[in-house]
Amino acid sequence: MRTTLILGIGNNLLTDEGVGIHVVRHLQERHADSRDLTFLDGGTLSFTLAGPIAEHDNLIVVDAARLGGPPGSIRCFEGAEMDRYLTGNRDSVHEVGLIDLFDISRLTGTFPQRRALIGIQPKSLDWGEHPSAEVAPAVAEAAELALVLADRWRLSVSTDVQGR
Repeated sequence: MRTTLILGIGNNLLTDEGVGIHVVRHLQERHADSRDLTFLDGGTLSFTLAGPIAEHDNLIVVDAARLGGPPGSIRCFEGAEMDRYLTGNRDSVHEVGLIDLFDISRLTGTFPQRRALIGIQPKSLDWGEHPSAEVAPAVAEAAELALVLADRWRLSVSTDVQGR
């Protein structure tokens, strides 16, 4: 069975900066029994996350990102588009850490072929344990997007296997 890691990153003490962690908590509360999904609070990133990334076939990262849209807007960067976003725009507080983790994955042969970044436009990065009113509705929406993406990947693997 192929597995997907849904990794929320951010600082949950800085309002919208912690939105990725809020998405993961939302998913954990509602989908804890999903056998092929792992939900992980990645905090503000560290090299210790290389292990969990290597243990999964697919990776979905959820994080606050400057998208140039209104607060709470969501954009999904998948595969090579994610790689370009992380190396080109440098619009996420954590992207250098993600690039470093990806480099480790490449060197160890565990780089996820299916990967995506779900970015959520923040409004506030001030002290606070909850997302701003404008960003809070994006938590459930981003969680649903992550589940849809994982389902699509699951179905495409099933189709790939059947088609051989």
